[in-house]
Amino acid sequence: MRIEDHYRKLEHLYHQANVQQLFSGSTIAVSHGKAEITLPVDPKYFHGAQAIHGASYFKLLDDAAYFAVASVVKDVFIVTSSFQLNLLRPVSSGVLHAVGTLRSFGKSISIAESVIYNDKGKEVAFGTGQFTRTTQPLADLKGYE
Repeated sequence: MRIEDHYRKLEHLYHQANVQQLFSGSTIAVSHGKAEITLPVDPKYFHGAQAIHGASYFKLLDDAAYFAVASVVKDVFIVTSSFQLNLLRPVSSGVLHAVGTLRSFGKSISIAESVIYNDKGKEVAFGTGQFTRTTQPLADLKGYE
């Protein structure tokens, strides 16, 4: 399989996940050691003070870092084993842009970092995650097609 086919299958897997029903309008682009995700800001993601809830920041950061690692793992599904996030400023409008980058690739644990920018290019959150391989083949996943 060509590596570009793997990237497209990962993008399809992202969009087919049930949780994506809650995050409509998002886009993803996967390349070698990198993933970029956008999400239009919508009031349905707000906490009581009318800005993006931390759970939404986490999802974007985790997904961007996850797919940066997944871009180089072509045989099995990986999972997040830990994630540290830092929220810098509130967002209540525009489009969020998350960029994940692979930092360290290992046999069992890999590390990636991710940053979210608002539509003015200001950093609004960042995080670092550890990801581990499972024994579940990617080819067995319904969305990886």
